[in-house]
Amino acid sequence: MRITQYTATLERRRRGFHLITAEIERAVPDLHEFSAGLAHVHLLHTSAALTLNENADPDVRTDMESIFSHLVPENEPYYVHTFEGPDDMPAHAKSSLLGASVSVPISRGRFALGTWQGIYLCEHRTHAQRRRVFITVIGQKGE
Repeated sequence: MRITQYTATLERRRRGFHLITAEIERAVPDLHEFSAGLAHVHLLHTSAALTLNENADPDVRTDMESIFSHLVPENEPYYVHTFEGPDDMPAHAKSSLLGASVSVPISRGRFALGTWQGIYLCEHRTHAQRRRVFITVIGQKGE
């Protein structure tokens, strides 16, 4: 059993839900060497999130943004943490609802995702920064 760790910096993205599966795969250059294992992907930020969801129809990404913007709206009078703008506290709340990490099984050198699954970066800030992820792979190399 081997444990390896990687970091990746994701490009700055606008607010919304963005497929990042390929970027995460590229961040693990020896992924093809793992016959079995688990990749734990952790986002090092508190105003964005990670999730697994539909990767084929882009309407899902639009709908997810609409749903979360409706669930946690901006400019609520009861928000106290507003120093960084009206999207800051809602971004933290959305991040807590979705979570900062996903775990993905590895099988035969590839992520074992369902046919229509992909890893999403859920960007909750209007003026987002580049995001960093930390990836831990625990697995068996070889056959």
